[in-house]
Amino acid sequence: MASNGILTEGFLEMLSAERGAALNTLENYRRDLESFSDFTATMGSTLQTADKDAVTGYLRDLSHRGFAASTQARHLSTLRQFYRHLFADGLRGDDPTRSVSSPKTRPSLPRVLSVEDVDRLLGIARDEARTGAGTEAARLRALRLHALLEVLYATGLRVSELVSLPLTAALRDERLISVRGKGNKERAVPLSDAARDAMRSHVEAGTAAGSGAKSKWLFPSHGESGHLTRQAFARDLKALAVRAGLDTRALSPHVLRHAFASHLLQNGADLRVVQQLLGHADISTTQIYTHVLDARLKALVEAHHPLAGS
Repeated sequence: MASNGILTEGFLEMLSAERGAALNTLENYRRDLESFSDFTATMGSTLQTADKDAVTGYLRDLSHRGFAASTQARHLSTLRQFYRHLFADGLRGDDPTRSVSSPKTRPSLPRVLSVEDVDRLLGIARDEARTGAGTEAARLRALRLHALLEVLYATGLRVSELVSLPLTAALRDERLISVRGKGNKERAVPLSDAARDAMRSHVEAGTAAGSGAKSKWLFPSHGESGHLTRQAFARDLKALAVRAGLDTRALSPHVLRHAFASHLLQNGADLRVVQQLLGHADISTTQIYTHVLDARLKALVEAHHPLAGS
């Protein structure tokens, strides 16, 4: 009988080796399995001996603790993959999740900034990058933030992909850059002139100041990873939103990624093209942006159609 820890590590190693799962993804799977392991211990069982009743009881427990249906579904997805792995490896003779129904979830529409809000945000970031902000360090941060925003809105990169861009992305005189995303898959995304110029200004200023001279990253830092963290970027973006007079609760790097996709579709882009640019494996993930547009069109009709109120 293998221990919970050995089973978990074997599963995570498989995800890493065979599927190229990212570190953040692996940590999410680990937390989900540790949570279920703690629950099975209260029932006198283990990950290897847990049955269907343990799985359904765990989902009820998550629900009673106030977890959303989408979170419950994610936990069940983790367990499904885990027990399929155990079954395939001969460590289980059955799959206790096989006949468990997924919690019903309502698709949540992503928050989307208007084109005007994005223009305002980029305009203030551009002005601050040009005029500086007191100290040399503040000027460098302003140039960095402007580059981050221009690249994010021009490409729709995931924030983890953005902050870990290599320095070479700014040194090539090309309209496309290669990005390595989820599952270690590579895709090409186009760069606007404004994004390319902002990157170069950021790099030139950093080089002149002697900061990040030996780094391979476009957005270097002194942290363990060697590049800017997602959390640091999100913090700087919130501060910029305050200066722009925007609601900070409705703004994050991910919201700008949503804006990129929604604004493309709004202006007639093909859904398959947007799927490729975002790096979505399944087009159903991209289709949520069509729901955003449907909601906007419905609101537009209700507000302006002469028979809407009748």
